[in-house]
Amino acid sequence: MITKRIIPCLDVKNGRVVKGINFEGLSDVSSPIELARYYSDNGADELVFYDITASFEERKLFTDILTKVASEIFIPLTVGGGINTVDDFDRVLKCGADKVSVNSGAIRNPDLVREAALRYGNQCVVISADVKRVDGVFRVFAKGGRENTGMEAISWIKKCVDLGAGEVVLNSIDTDGVKNGFDIEMLGAVCEAVNVPVIASGGAGGINDFIDLFTALPDVSAGLAASIFHFGEVAIPDLKRELRNNNITVRL
Repeated sequence: MITKRIIPCLDVKNGRVVKGINFEGLSDVSSPIELARYYSDNGADELVFYDITASFEERKLFTDILTKVASEIFIPLTVGGGINTVDDFDRVLKCGADKVSVNSGAIRNPDLVREAALRYGNQCVVISADVKRVDGVFRVFAKGGRENTGMEAISWIKKCVDLGAGEVVLNSIDTDGVKNGFDIEMLGAVCEAVNVPVIASGGAGGINDFIDLFTALPDVSAGLAASIFHFGEVAIPDLKRELRNNNITVRL
């Protein structure tokens, strides 16, 4: 069985890690540099760094903080926020990122996915999709969940993978920060549609939610969470021990 990854997410605004509910009501958490170091030392398999207002504010990602974060950790780092061109990929990778996550930039220009995959390899390109149910249909949202694109999400994600994205992060806006569990229905639809690793994001409230996720959807590659790790509600070593106790393969 493929080893399941546990991935903390740093949502960064104005140089600080923040967290909200359903992408709204953001509150300050901590320094991204301190948190990154902590997670790297305490069992995280990877780390995701999102500059969450870069696209909305139509600016480039804060590379000074990113460079400091990358220098502090010894695990793979995925970075997103304000990625609109291949040059943005290049800039972020030179700051120490291993993979680059693109969302609004791909919505504006889907060919960005293909161009980046050709230059840097499929494994470097991560499509991050912020998805919410609208009248019973999975719809893609842009600019940090603020703008409904009207696009049907599953077909959009499949298109991005066909263009060269090597990994999918599915952010369920419906379950984000609510802590009632991952969006199994939405994730299942994505797993059926693509053959690349899928990372579940949005809804983790405790250890059992990860057990339920990997049990219900063995094809899901990783579970991503923020507040339960940031606020010490779940320690990653404890989570991994419980996953292994439930016959889910993880790296201890």
